[in-house]
Amino acid sequence: MKVLVIYYSYDGNSALIAELLKMSANADTLMLEVESEKHHKGFLKYLFGGWQVIRHKKPTLKPFTVNFNDYGIIVMGGPVWAGAPAPALLSFLTKNPLKDKKVALFCCCSGGDADKAMERMKALLEGNVIAGEIVFQNPLNGNKNEIAEKVGAWMKELVK
Repeated sequence: MKVLVIYYSYDGNSALIAELLKMSANADTLMLEVESEKHHKGFLKYLFGGWQVIRHKKPTLKPFTVNFNDYGIIVMGGPVWAGAPAPALLSFLTKNPLKDKKVALFCCCSGGDADKAMERMKALLEGNVIAGEIVFQNPLNGNKNEIAEKVGAWMKELVK
């Protein structure tokens, strides 16, 4: 089964998970890139992200070309910002409605706020089969081997 991993990563956590997914399933990847993005560090990062979520921002993404019909499963994910999917993911989901696809979701977060983000992504993916979901807390700070094993086991479940 051909797998596509679609992800947005602000500080590298989701990029790490996407790379591990790619390696475990020989998947293709689509990294969502915002047209004009300013990177903030420390407290400003959280202030910037929260402001975007509260204002319902949907930034313009850089163009990409992918035929979603070429894939048997699409794995999608990114960071959680203020209990919501990162605005780049919302931009993608509202401008690229997927239908009748097998989709799996992942989130990277620093706390326990991933449930609301997952629910919001699932609502935007109505009409698809949600094959699974998984949450990673601060993967860049974790044990890379344990994370790779967790990703590999999850991917085996998805593609069987």
